[in-house]
Amino acid sequence: MVRINEIIDRLIHKGDIINDGLELKELKSGTTNGILYTLLIKRMPAYVIKIDNPKIIAATQDFLLAYKDVKLFPNVLYTDDKKEYMIYSYIPGETHFNRGSKLEWMTILIKELFNNYQRADKDIPWGRVNGIYRNTWSDFNLASLEFAQKNIGDFFSSEEHKRAEKLINKLKTYHDQEEKYYLHGDTGVHNFVYIDHQLKGVIDPSPLIGPKIYDFTYAFCSSPDSLNVSTLLSLFSLWNNDASFTMERLLDEVLFQLYTRIGVCMKVHPHDLSVYMEAWKEWREYLPSA
Repeated sequence: MVRINEIIDRLIHKGDIINDGLELKELKSGTTNGILYTLLIKRMPAYVIKIDNPKIIAATQDFLLAYKDVKLFPNVLYTDDKKEYMIYSYIPGETHFNRGSKLEWMTILIKELFNNYQRADKDIPWGRVNGIYRNTWSDFNLASLEFAQKNIGDFFSSEEHKRAEKLINKLKTYHDQEEKYYLHGDTGVHNFVYIDHQLKGVIDPSPLIGPKIYDFTYAFCSSPDSLNVSTLLSLFSLWNNDASFTMERLLDEVLFQLYTRIGVCMKVHPHDLSVYMEAWKEWREYLPSA
């Protein structure tokens, strides 16, 4: 893998940046092998350098360029020919915390991102654009179910797991005629940038070909606050969707997303588990009967 000092030298040589008070700060990356750096100029963060697998770099670049008019996304400044790294604009702020109300930040997401999603060509496979494809969207959901079941284990009753499996079969009836969209694929609060309790940016796409509802429900379930039907319906009224999308389907999609989110929570964010379980007490009533 290319080294960061080599990247800086190339960028200076090409004239893309000026060697005037440059500093580097390594960031935590959500990818398995990827590395992120903030490039500071005169102590002010200016750019992010992402080093990763060429498939991931190519997928990230293509997605950000496809949605270059979405103000929430960073601007791509440079990608090397071998797709070993890319550089894009830095969005100031913080992720996760001080995000304000879910109703407010999701309203911005809906209006500025979700309602601008583009349809994908029907011949493009379902799944991750970096190469992890699925034959159907139901196959994608099945993989998510299996991951959640493994992590949740005996924490849920066998009846709850069986009812979640029945939910998968119910969702399949919706997805058989589903349109494909070009999605961010990881729309959680860990990838949202906030300043003064307001959403200012969305980072780190994991581009996905899937139904548009996926990113909506993923965002809704990505934090344990305001996981109630009242907030959901207020937000859904802003979502630009066809009239055939029923309330029953909306609840089913959120319920499945919440089930899988609890599985992720138990593995990665155990400190949030108690709040998610309070929400689950309400939502599990919507599970199909065993």
